[in-house]
Amino acid sequence: MWLIAKINKKEKKLLHQDLKKKLGENIDVYAPKILIEKFIKNNFNKKIEIDLLGDYIFYFHKSFKNKNVLNSIKYCRGLKYFLSGFETTQKDINNFINFCKKSENKKGFLSYNFFQLNINKNYKILSGPFIGQIVKILSMQKNKIDFMLGNIKTSVYKERTLFKPA
Repeated sequence: MWLIAKINKKEKKLLHQDLKKKLGENIDVYAPKILIEKFIKNNFNKKIEIDLLGDYIFYFHKSFKNKNVLNSIKYCRGLKYFLSGFETTQKDINNFINFCKKSENKKGFLSYNFFQLNINKNYKILSGPFIGQIVKILSMQKNKIDFMLGNIKTSVYKERTLFKPA
């Protein structure tokens, strides 16, 4: 059963160690990430890993069905709390995790396919030379996206640019 936990990022390793001590080595952890290339001085210089869900992380273990087990791990170092209702939403959690895993590239980061873009909608650019700009997507081709940036029509490669709804 999947559990959704809000964690303290600084104590993430301690939390994983505590959970392994209490539950054993067969605990699965999943936290979807994106890799953003920061554009500095006309070059893609810095790569930054961003947790898609912020402080939230998924844990899977068979014994999460047992309330006593949940009570025993409730006060682990690094754990803020569990999201309630995870028992009834297992199908949705599984669907989301499978969708994320299908959208991952070879390095384990979510690719541009994860974000479903629509033509004639506004998006904020998260990576590339136009980072932070709000654009309107005009068309999408196999390897590039055409958009309007103010009054200027331009395009970028899909693999190098991430968008989020504005």
